[in-house]
Parts: sequence; structure tokens; C-alpha cells
Amino acid sequence: MICMNSGIYSPDIHFERDVPLAIDILFRDSSLIICEKPAGILSESPGLPDLLREQTGADVWPVHRLDKSTGGVMILAFSPASCAAMQRLFQQEAVRKEYLAVVSGCPENKTGQWTDLLWHDRNKNKSYVVSRPRGGVKKAVCEWTVLDTADADDQTLSLVRVLLHTGRTHQIRVQFGSRGYPLAGDRKYGSRVPCDTVALWSAAVSFPHPGRKSGVVSVTSAPPALFPWNLFPSVSL
Repeated sequence: MICMNSGIYSPDIHFERDVPLAIDILFRDSSLIICEKPAGILSESPGLPDLLREQTGADVWPVHRLDKSTGGVMILAFSPASCAAMQRLFQQEAVRKEYLAVVSGCPENKTGQWTDLLWHDRNKNKSYVVSRPRGGVKKAVCEWTVLDTADADDQTLSLVRVLLHTGRTHQIRVQFGSRGYPLAGDRKYGSRVPCDTVALWSAAVSFPHPGRKSGVVSVTSAPPALFPWNLFPSVSL
């Protein structure tokens, strides 16, 4: 099993800012660190691992990826062995991953489950729903629930909770966008809602700790009180 790029610091990597960016640590022990990745920061080096090294003095390895535009809960490991152990949990579907998204429009039903075949075009960095299996096509499954709706600029926006059963590239973005409910700010998949970033947030993870015989780690994170999240101030997971 190959872990993702390590967070080992390179002298060629510099983050130019007047004040160091403080990363919120949500959980930490001797093998894992779970933090709140800011939107706009890469999951891999040069990005979050280097910022965490600056802050904690330790090297870290990302266990999974979040899109650059997606913020929220992210798991990293303090060693390649811990990284591999966590990745096995992901492969075994033992990690529960929940997201919040703001989408254009409102699905007719308040809850649902979608299963699609997705193909990712690496050249365009864009995923597509396809009708039949072929090379590179992967099954994608998610459950969703509409938590609330609000009006903004003469259109309806919906806050949706999404439970991922698979972790495909741009999965939530393409599954909603292909059905006419693009995420706010996601121009790649059809949004016309002006936002500084795509309205997708990694809101919660829970999993059995791979280094313990018992006990479940459960961590949550709330999106920032900025548009379009601030349209739904009273709703949470």
C-alpha cells in the first residue's frame, strides 16, 4: 500500500504571509492528527502537511484527499505505518464520512441515495457520469438529506448533508451537478452562484481507531459563517 505524499518539509517550500496560518487541531494522539483543513489549501505538499509541520514540529502523511477548494475535517498520520493502517480502514469502508454542501435548487425528495458510474478525465481534471463500465470507470454511491432551503438572488439554495459510501474524484460535485443541482460556486459543474470557493465542507468523520482494541474516534467541524453557509445559521449535523 502506498501512502500519499509525505509532509516532510522541503526548503524550497515557503508560505508567504505576515502571520502564520494557524490550523485548528480537532484530535491528536501518538499516531494520528485530525485537523480542519482551510479551503484553498492543498491536502498534500506543498500545503497542509507543511503547515502542520511548521505548527507542530512533526512530519505528517495525509491519509486521504480533499479538493483544494474543500475545507473541513481531514485525517493525517505521524508515520507511514499509521497512514497505511488508516487507509486500510478506508478500503474496508470502516470510515464514516459526512459532508455539508449548498446546492442550487432543491431535490424533489428530502432524502435519497444515488449510485452512478463515474469516469475521471485527468487532462481536464473533471469527472463525468457514464452509462456503462469501461477502463477507469468506478462505481460511486452517496446518501443525502436536505436540511434546509433559503432564497438568495431570486433563486433557491439548499443545504444538504451527504454521506459518502465511496470516495471518487469530485464525487459529490458531479453527482449533484449532473442532476441539475450544482454546488454553489462550482463553475466546473454548472454553478452560476458567485462564491469565493465551492460550497462543500468535510463536516464529520468517525472510525474505529486502528491502534486501539476498542473505541471510536468521532470528529466534527462546522463551515465558516460566510456566504452561502450563513444562509443556514441554525442548522448543523
